[in-house]
Amino acid sequence: MEWTECLKGAVKFIEAHLLEEIEVKDVAAAVYMSPFYFQKGFSIMTGYSVGEYIRQRRLYLAALDVLAGQEKVIDLAYKYGYSTPESFTKAFSRFHGVPPMQLKGSAGKMKVFLPLKITVTIQGGDNMDYTVEKMERMQVIGLECAVRYDSSYQEIPKLWDIFSRDYCSSGREESAASRTVERCGIGEFGICMETEDKGSEFKYLIAGRYDGGEIPEGMKVLEIPAMEWAKFCCTGPLPGALQTINTKIFHEWLPGNPDYEIAAGINLEWYSMGDCSSQDYESAIWIPVRKK
Repeated sequence: MEWTECLKGAVKFIEAHLLEEIEVKDVAAAVYMSPFYFQKGFSIMTGYSVGEYIRQRRLYLAALDVLAGQEKVIDLAYKYGYSTPESFTKAFSRFHGVPPMQLKGSAGKMKVFLPLKITVTIQGGDNMDYTVEKMERMQVIGLECAVRYDSSYQEIPKLWDIFSRDYCSSGREESAASRTVERCGIGEFGICMETEDKGSEFKYLIAGRYDGGEIPEGMKVLEIPAMEWAKFCCTGPLPGALQTINTKIFHEWLPGNPDYEIAAGINLEWYSMGDCSSQDYESAIWIPVRKK
């Protein structure tokens, strides 16, 4: 399915089930896509996380019901998926700027949030710097964290700052973990993986190539199977350069790509040695693909 058609189908599915208990994995399944890449793409292409979009659509419809004046606040709370009238009122006030009872008779205060209309300009991926390569099975070792899809562009750079402080600074304490970081080159990869529950978070692993040595407490070994990868190279300071190419992949390369589709719920960020703030710093994003 083309990426633009996928998004249109997702919006249509959400609208048809807006008053039901739907999760991201339900929406992704409806458009035959991995929840991992669906959530990343939805956020990049629309500016909203899936959960945020559903919440705001429900709160807009709730406001219409408030103005109609035919249902009590407690009934609206349960109707739109809130466990208590208090939690509903709090969310409603945060979104519209006023609590439900104050909105009555004052429709001008209501925040309008209509269904998304997907109008994506596809520029084509031919001008992007990428190659497709078959890679053999690889084991990596590293430090794993949970990251939210809707704030990943803010959270991931902070994780790297903490990693650099704890494991790469000149004043760090010598430990089994710091020795493994140096021995295995941990920091060469940043690996994004979907979680088992396919919820609002994904796993992020700051990793290097595992050499079979000791596994310090707090570190994890991951096996990446043999597969083909589309490798998108970029040059420039981090995190801006890598975030820009990531956005371009979803805006230009994935929509309607005639040759490849995503093969697994994982992607790798590759980092070279050197000063990551320099204008000539090299990095890349690898996406697992298969021929259509």
